[in-house]
Amino acid sequence: MTQAFAVPRLSVAQTKTEVLSGLTVALALVPEAVAFAFVAQVNPLVGLYAAFIVGLITALVGGRPGMISGATGALAVVMVSLVATHGVEYLFATVVLMGILQLLAGAFKLGKFIRMVPHPVMLGFVNGLAIVIFLAQLGQFKVSGTNDWMPTEPLSIMLGLSFLTMAIIWFASKYIKAIPAPLLGILIVSGIVIGFGIDIPRVGDLASIKGGLPDFHIPTVPATLETLEIIFPYSLILAAIGLIESLLTLNLVAEITESKGGASQECFAQGTANIVTGFFGGMGGCAMIGQSMINVNSGGRTRLSGIAAALFLLAFILFGSSLIEQIPLAALIGVMFMVVVGTFAWSSFRIIHKIPKSDAFVLILVSGVTVASDLAVAVIVGVIVSALVFAWQAAKRIGVREPIVTENSKVYELHGPLFFGSIASFQELFDPKGDPDEVIVDFLDSRVWDHSGLQAIEALEERYRNAGKRLKIRHLSADCLSLLSKAGHRVEVSGIEDPEYGIAVDYEGRLDHS
Repeated sequence: MTQAFAVPRLSVAQTKTEVLSGLTVALALVPEAVAFAFVAQVNPLVGLYAAFIVGLITALVGGRPGMISGATGALAVVMVSLVATHGVEYLFATVVLMGILQLLAGAFKLGKFIRMVPHPVMLGFVNGLAIVIFLAQLGQFKVSGTNDWMPTEPLSIMLGLSFLTMAIIWFASKYIKAIPAPLLGILIVSGIVIGFGIDIPRVGDLASIKGGLPDFHIPTVPATLETLEIIFPYSLILAAIGLIESLLTLNLVAEITESKGGASQECFAQGTANIVTGFFGGMGGCAMIGQSMINVNSGGRTRLSGIAAALFLLAFILFGSSLIEQIPLAALIGVMFMVVVGTFAWSSFRIIHKIPKSDAFVLILVSGVTVASDLAVAVIVGVIVSALVFAWQAAKRIGVREPIVTENSKVYELHGPLFFGSIASFQELFDPKGDPDEVIVDFLDSRVWDHSGLQAIEALEERYRNAGKRLKIRHLSADCLSLLSKAGHRVEVSGIEDPEYGIAVDYEGRLDHS
């Protein structure tokens, strides 16, 4: 039986923990889904249906058991202009196409490229995300529909109850194992607010969550090329953001729980979930790191917790809306504040002065871009900057040992990689005018990484030929020899070759690993 459909054997105690963890996640999902629906300018039920459908499907077949998916702010901010310009039906069509693109990403195994994300980028990602989650909660302390803070008394009560929730979670996580600490915090604070009739904002003040089962609905958009031109750019951006956030969350949760996750399987799950939610009136979604952390910290480790969260959410919509709408927002804010504390990589303060300055810069940059823009942009920026730093450092490693000089020849023993970034340094190593008539370049400890490196070899041969001298190459790989020959290069190569390595890319751009 595959991992996707394997049913773990759980004890009664673990089953209870998984179900209660799912309940905790579902309670935290309600205000998030409603808020993100408002951001996207759609009906709150559109966000709730997405949270239910995406959460259920990814829990069933996702790449990481215990990970939670649903409607997210990173996707909602992209959807705003589409909904405002073309309407919600175009959003549903966009979500379906988004899912198809994510299925293609899974089919072509593009998820494996998430391993290219460096550790400083991951640290910046979680730090920036923690800050974003924290800032998002501050909006609940403001007067509805304005940017003004609440009056002193209700603000003080909200803050006090939020901190009380945090204190209960901290205490319960250490001394109470029978019930997930976040759920206990929500129940106690809700009991206090409802029992004493404290007048503070509750879930129902955001919007009513009462509704029926989602209906199958084919998006009513024209089946024309013009429609595709409208929705494709949005679908591509949403698919990329959704997969980046999902795969990074998968890696983070897998690291915390010391387990493995399937990147390609997660791509398939996200794609399937978004196709289905697009046909059932949902706004689409991806992995939610905040809710995933709540689930993990509450003891959720298997698919049961994610399935339970989705089913509880549906039950809230169908039957329990009146009860759930009474939950004070302060309790849910306290839970999210504890997520912030648990998500932020506090160790980064300790190591920031010990790691290379370039890594520290990337860490801070990714955190800042996450807060200023969104997670996907921040990760892409971080990877690009890290790659440029790596290329710059690698470019400085090219060099030559003390040349071996005889009466009529000179041997250059290279070390380090030869690629586009090191070509200038490579050319400066040689002296065609001052060298003897025969020059040998030994590549035993060097590697040619790309086509630019081959061009540099040809340019060097031409420099020596123009000086009336002969250049010979030693220990060049068989792949490089073949490409030099095909391209008509006239570089003379000695009979000694090193077959253990090859260039990174050939003339047609195909990856070549030998």
